[in-house]
Amino acid sequence: MLKRHAEGQQFIEEILEETLREGGIAPVDRRLVQELAFGVVRWQGTLDWLISQRTQGRQQKPVLQILLRLGLYQIFWLDRIPDHAAVNETVEMARQLGFGPQSGFINAVLRGYLRERSETEKKLETLKQENPALGYSHPDWLCSRWQQRWSPEQLRKFLAWNNRPPPTFARVNTLKATPEQVAARWEEEKVRFIPKQFDWAPRHIVFELETHPPLQEMATFRDGLFYVQDPSTLLAVTMMKPQPGEAVLDLCSAPGGKTTFSAQVMENRGVIMAQDPHMLRRKLVQENCERLGVTCVQLSAPAEGMNPELSTPYDRVLVDAPCSNTGVLRRRVDLRWRIQEKEIARLAKVQRDLLRNAARQVKPGGILVYSTCSVEPEENEAVVNGFLEHHKKFAMEEARALLPFENDVDGAYVAVLRKS
Repeated sequence: MLKRHAEGQQFIEEILEETLREGGIAPVDRRLVQELAFGVVRWQGTLDWLISQRTQGRQQKPVLQILLRLGLYQIFWLDRIPDHAAVNETVEMARQLGFGPQSGFINAVLRGYLRERSETEKKLETLKQENPALGYSHPDWLCSRWQQRWSPEQLRKFLAWNNRPPPTFARVNTLKATPEQVAARWEEEKVRFIPKQFDWAPRHIVFELETHPPLQEMATFRDGLFYVQDPSTLLAVTMMKPQPGEAVLDLCSAPGGKTTFSAQVMENRGVIMAQDPHMLRRKLVQENCERLGVTCVQLSAPAEGMNPELSTPYDRVLVDAPCSNTGVLRRRVDLRWRIQEKEIARLAKVQRDLLRNAARQVKPGGILVYSTCSVEPEENEAVVNGFLEHHKKFAMEEARALLPFENDVDGAYVAVLRKS
């Protein structure tokens, strides 16, 4: 599964974080390393097109290809790196990595593009109009799917969105502090922040952290005064409307953003059964609950999901289903190159099975909520409509989709079904 990926399978964000943590790199250098690593991966398709223009499409050795990408990214996408430094450092790195004989070739490619910078920048802009997949560095098959549903302008907005580094959003944990108290503490920690409001989120609890120290160095983070999550992830919980004292099942809970927000809405009163098939991911939910002071959550593997202390099924069940993640590609930097088209059909089957199993645990009159961070209809409306065709006791109460080019947040889909 792509959203709840198997233990041991890592995305570039996790690998880079571990590498930087072990390397002892200064914060200012960490930011540059992150920018280079993420930028080269995001723009890999367009960078490879630039390389092919100078090499007649000849296949390069993988490390040599990466070095060329790195140099070209600095020239065309980074303003703060002087041109001579971009070329010289890339050539020097090639020598250090054992590509000394090829250093002249790298130097020639990069300096050739420096001489034609203005002309090349115009070509890159034209490419965005004539071939959006290549111009915005996305797989052809994915871009073709979206072209069938959205206007050219919407498509370009979405592709550009996926290539922008995401901001850091914080959800204030009102179980421990008021927004005013948290804001005062942030001032002390030299955090620059601005309040954000969304029609699906409670007022005054969402902030964008414009600049901040590393999270683990912030006392407000360690003390559990806030949780980092995109505002789109609040939609499922606000539409589910969990009430204090209720029994709630969160079928796919890790890493715990929706689980802990549900506990916050429920004022820590009631029971939330949080499930995840992987022990390490359940541990992550537990750690987040402990940090945030959430006490109404019980953890279990899926097979253990029914709480023996409850005499009836759950009042509300949330299925935050594993999905293709196409609504959060700006956060999962390398996912666009890892996902395959056939995965969407496979994931849709997983989603249908999860929804069918979850339906058995909803009490009469109860609520079943289905959510994804996908923008693909096969994973969203098609799954819900197919479920309703075969489960006549359930009826749609409401559904909503968030799209980056319309709502200025990550993509998400939520459907609320009530059992008669």
